[in-house]
Amino acid sequence: MEELVYLDHAATSWPKPPEVAAAMLDALQHSGANAGRGNHSLAIGTGRVLVRARSMLAELFSISNAQDIAFTHNTTMGLNMAIKGTLQRGDHVISTMTEHNSVRRPLEYLRRTLEVEIDYLRVDSKGQVDLLELQKSLRRNTKMVICNHSSNLLGSILPIGEIGDIAKSHGAVFLVDAAQSAGTLEIDVAQMNIDLLAFPGHKGLLGPQGTGGLYIAPNLDLEPLMHGGTGSQSENIEQPTVRPDRYEAGTQNAVGIAGLLAGLKKIKSLGTANIHRQEWLLTQKLMEGLSGIPGMRLLGPGIGVSRSGIVSFTIEGQESAEIAHRLDREYNIAVRAGMHCTPLAHKAAETLESGAVRASVGVSSTEHDINRMLVAMEELYGFARSR
Repeated sequence: MEELVYLDHAATSWPKPPEVAAAMLDALQHSGANAGRGNHSLAIGTGRVLVRARSMLAELFSISNAQDIAFTHNTTMGLNMAIKGTLQRGDHVISTMTEHNSVRRPLEYLRRTLEVEIDYLRVDSKGQVDLLELQKSLRRNTKMVICNHSSNLLGSILPIGEIGDIAKSHGAVFLVDAAQSAGTLEIDVAQMNIDLLAFPGHKGLLGPQGTGGLYIAPNLDLEPLMHGGTGSQSENIEQPTVRPDRYEAGTQNAVGIAGLLAGLKKIKSLGTANIHRQEWLLTQKLMEGLSGIPGMRLLGPGIGVSRSGIVSFTIEGQESAEIAHRLDREYNIAVRAGMHCTPLAHKAAETLESGAVRASVGVSSTEHDINRMLVAMEELYGFARSR
């Protein structure tokens, strides 16, 4: 069988750059102690890795103080920290129908337990929100506005800057889910008025699973999600007030963060704009090729329109899970099928019953990968017209 074609980068990027594995091995062998838990050389060495990674993240997202970044295990943890640490009984929050369950489930939990009020803004067939509807949805008790930067189903890119302006003008906290954009789309927390930015280390930042972070604006004081040891202010029974310790209870995934640091260096060397451009070109080639399949429906923005590296589709009369299964078993091509943890987006796209196949590209994707995908789809489902 031919070499694996990996088109599931929206779930996690793979393969990782060789530098990532090398950095993780080096951390295990030479600086495997707990940062901030001692003054010996190993602990200091681990601390330096965390400082460097935090500094590079701050540079990437135009964050003025790296101490405002808390490391997390993933985006989900960051979103839970942001949502549960901010919202209180009776608050109102505005989100969108393209959100991941990592936003929706914490919100619905707070609706049940604290009577938090929620509005999910409708999106059109291309995954875009109506900014006028956002403005009309604001209330006196609107505490937070939440949206993803890019939909993990539709690939649509939301106008984060404009949404941030609206949230700021109302005095609402603006939380952005950057799961599908960190490392591939430009993010400037100051210009975009982002108060809270949750991001993964294992997707566009090219680090390993078990890494991520949450930017917390300096004027916000979230209620910590976790309480415990931090290596600082140990004499106090309350969680420390200093950042990032306040939000980083327990031992950090220092080996993973060492890998994340290597991934960040790779991103810096390539350039975010260049990465996005390459991914966009590959998605356009894929969409143009797939459009000739009988019964094909491409979801999200049309050909030629800005999107992230995600192409989701359905084929009339074909089961999405069966398409993904055949691509895997017969052609060694990895894609994802199903609900993608975003049922409201499927409802907006009218694919709630069928689900969808999602092919997603990343830094390591090539034109050869796309050609392999198109040849496989042609052999499986044919084309209505010549390409």
